[in-house]
Amino acid sequence: MMDIPSLSMSIAQTNLLSDVGTAMLAKSMDQAETITASMTEMIDSAAMERSVNPDIGANIDILV
Repeated sequence: MMDIPSLSMSIAQTNLLSDVGTAMLAKSMDQAETITASMTEMIDSAAMERSVNPDIGANIDILV
């Protein structure tokens, strides 16, 4: 049988681990959002280049 102080410490430890896991997930989600925004910006700039110069990227020269 567990005593009250041990049980209290166990619950506090579990809560701390849960809070840390939640904080890490939030950081990961923020980082993924930043990367997604950067990728969207890159794609938009590539689309702008194609609209100004439509022939760019139409042909690929390959030497074997």
